[in-house]
Amino acid sequence: MTSRIPRDSRLRLVRPRPLAAAPRAMNQRRSRRPAPRPPEGTPAPAELARMARSGLAGAARVAHWADAALRPGPDSASPDGKGTLSDSTAEQAALDLGLTPAQIRADWDTARLAGLVEVHGDSARPGWRLRAWDRDDSAVLRGWVALFDAWSLAHPEPLDRAPGAVAEVVSAMPQVLSFLQLSAGPVPVEQLLDLLEQRVTELRTERCEIPYGPQPEPVPREGQAVRAAEQAPESEDAPLDSLLDWALRALASVGALTYGDGQATLTPLGSWAVWVKLEQICVAAQSPAGNIEQSAEDMLRGCSQLRPNAARAEYRAWLAARTVGSAVGELIDAARGEDALLRGLAFEALRVVGAPAEPDVRGVVDEATLRPYALLWLAEHDGIDPEDAHEVLTRQEATWLWVDTAAAVADHGEAPLLVRHLEAAVQPTVPALLDEVRAVGHPRTVQVLVALAAAHPDPALAKAVRRAAFQVHTGGS
Repeated sequence: MTSRIPRDSRLRLVRPRPLAAAPRAMNQRRSRRPAPRPPEGTPAPAELARMARSGLAGAARVAHWADAALRPGPDSASPDGKGTLSDSTAEQAALDLGLTPAQIRADWDTARLAGLVEVHGDSARPGWRLRAWDRDDSAVLRGWVALFDAWSLAHPEPLDRAPGAVAEVVSAMPQVLSFLQLSAGPVPVEQLLDLLEQRVTELRTERCEIPYGPQPEPVPREGQAVRAAEQAPESEDAPLDSLLDWALRALASVGALTYGDGQATLTPLGSWAVWVKLEQICVAAQSPAGNIEQSAEDMLRGCSQLRPNAARAEYRAWLAARTVGSAVGELIDAARGEDALLRGLAFEALRVVGAPAEPDVRGVVDEATLRPYALLWLAEHDGIDPEDAHEVLTRQEATWLWVDTAAAVADHGEAPLLVRHLEAAVQPTVPALLDEVRAVGHPRTVQVLVALAAAHPDPALAKAVRRAAFQVHTGGS
């Protein structure tokens, strides 16, 4: 009896699925936590997005103008490394849009804070949110939340106050905003001031800045004390009413609240954003699967058996307990390891990070092991539908990713999953797939092919796969 070598339509593969489908199929455990709902009375996401578009209309208009009118390069911004518009550019935009240069600069700054414009050195380019502005409500809301997070940059801080006092007020304002959100209505400024003073006192107590033991009094030189008194900003112990006024005006300037007549009230967008932040804090505190204190690699291993929604909740909890820079660095280091499953999960976690991870992801595009994952991440980040994102990969990159994903399935999944993983291949037939798998040079090619041959129920196909594994192992053809 002889076995037939697969070469006919009987062995043709089904239409390719997105390449991320196979590792996601391994997440079998159901999430136990229902998605949290915003407070009663919160507008629907579409209505919130409409409000955000209205509030950011000027910033979007300037960003669209810059996208159409400016060519890439130093003409788009001044060479200060901050993306500040040059005088000539601001005047040209004002002329084209019928605004003043001051209005153009204000809208440009808002566009940068909202991620509609991304600054790289002395040049600027349209952000991914601008590309998705008219069709993606979630992109619009993320842009507004980015502006909300940067409220302290949206309005000049008082120059006569010590930087430490300003920093303390910025750190204390989340509690003030939470109180406004829970109040669900106007709150007198005097009440907010009392709360702010209490929170600042707590922050100073937590720092334990009082030195132990007697401290010598510094002896100023003649005339030095007078000059210092004339030039120094107010003490950190000065009343906080002026700083609260600055903070409320800054939050009003980004559309988070209304401020006047001695009281402040959160807008629907502001109330929703504060609720989102409170939910993130709750997730971080509860950490559904208990991985919040683990390293990135251990956290990803702990998430490997969770279903996608539960895993994303765990990613959010883990990320909320860390600074963005350190978290992204840990995730990319985990992706560089030998475990292909952790590589895929690391980029799923980076999708939860979103825009702040973009520079780091772009920085690993030239690393062969991470390149396909990074290209898919960037494509989705730029607004391409996840179902179509795999089209940005070359045939070789797609094949490399197929082998890497198959290695994850072979190490952590079950035999039927590995067989079904054939559906994710871009090649139309098994012989074509085997030819390209042999040529792609993935270090796990032999193990993947051996595992696939052992798992597949078709004897003819299994024999062909084993032969391909032997040829890769021996270097034959």
